[in-house]
Amino acid sequence: MLQTPDHQSYDVIIVGGAIMGSSVAWWLCQSADFQGRILVVERDPSYAQCSTAHTNSCLRQQFSEPLNVQISQFTAAFIKNLRANMGGDPRIEDLTIQNFGYLYLTDDKARADALRTAQAMQQSLGAGTRILSRDEIAQAFPFFQLDDILMGSHGTRDEGYWDGGALFDWFRRKAVAASVEYVRNEVTAIEAAKGKATGVTLASGHKVSCGHLVNAAGPRANLVAHMAGLDIPVEPRKRFTWVVKAEHPLDRELPLTIDPSGVHIRQDGPETYMIGARPDPDPAVSPDDFHMDHGLWESHVWPTVATRIPQFEALKIVTEWAGHYAYNTLDQNAVLGAHTEVQNFYFINGFSGHGLQQAPAMGRGLAELITTGSFQTLDLSPFGYGRIEEGRPFGETAVI
Repeated sequence: MLQTPDHQSYDVIIVGGAIMGSSVAWWLCQSADFQGRILVVERDPSYAQCSTAHTNSCLRQQFSEPLNVQISQFTAAFIKNLRANMGGDPRIEDLTIQNFGYLYLTDDKARADALRTAQAMQQSLGAGTRILSRDEIAQAFPFFQLDDILMGSHGTRDEGYWDGGALFDWFRRKAVAASVEYVRNEVTAIEAAKGKATGVTLASGHKVSCGHLVNAAGPRANLVAHMAGLDIPVEPRKRFTWVVKAEHPLDRELPLTIDPSGVHIRQDGPETYMIGARPDPDPAVSPDDFHMDHGLWESHVWPTVATRIPQFEALKIVTEWAGHYAYNTLDQNAVLGAHTEVQNFYFINGFSGHGLQQAPAMGRGLAELITTGSFQTLDLSPFGYGRIEEGRPFGETAVI
């Protein structure tokens, strides 16, 4: 990847080339309304430390807000027919979803009522969510210890693991093939005048002007916003993942189970399982902080898993890592669209763990907004920046 842009001016500059930036770039290339030049500025073309690289790569429809359900349904349809949706390139394989589903367990009556309400809404939109009583959970998954559990909600269709890395790779590769220019560099300053972002300065010293500027910087979103004199309530929050091997594997596939404690675990291979957890307390961290908290595993995560699934008392860690949520402190949901005053400065930030599964719809929506001035397919305006200014949270409650 080159460090020097080919031109001094671009119609769109995208700051960040991971899945969100690459999705926007690719969707712009597909638009008959867009014929301009696109520059993607990526500080680390290995993508080794981006949120995309550290994702657990799952898809769910179990949200409490209809719009989030529709976004996931679009992703499911898009990836299952990926070759046709990306132009028929024979190298592209359609992706599959390992439909083990998400299983939300609850020990709280208010939470149980919320799951029932959400399930009715999800089902009305065509999702395959089912409510399970404690006895029904025990029958379907007899390895769980359920003494404290009231009920659960389980997805049976288009919920589970999928190859998000492959989608990211094809977004990027097809964008490059369509003449989107990626440079290995870093934005160090943003010029703004008369309510517009006019250009950027790169770490290499190059100054590049733009017609539109897209903030796709993941956990660094607020650092980029500050360069334009703006603010967004997005900060890096650390999330931990362990892949473990069980001495006594289960006799059936384990759904992505969300324990009432917040610890979640899913099938990862025939004898391996993936476990995720957040720290407590859960402070903002440096975007360069990937240090593991080994004490969390010993004191909280392993005991929680072994209590819920007694068969998992003997687990061996195969690998582990820390990654970052781009955490929206207002409501843990995306900020998408233009700033209210600097109206050519666009956000696609703050996904708080939902990003990979929402990237196709969000990239398409932002491309529509840039090219036509409005959303043409899904109305994504509830994610707009205006709610940030007003302190008005988006109502989604199903946040892991």
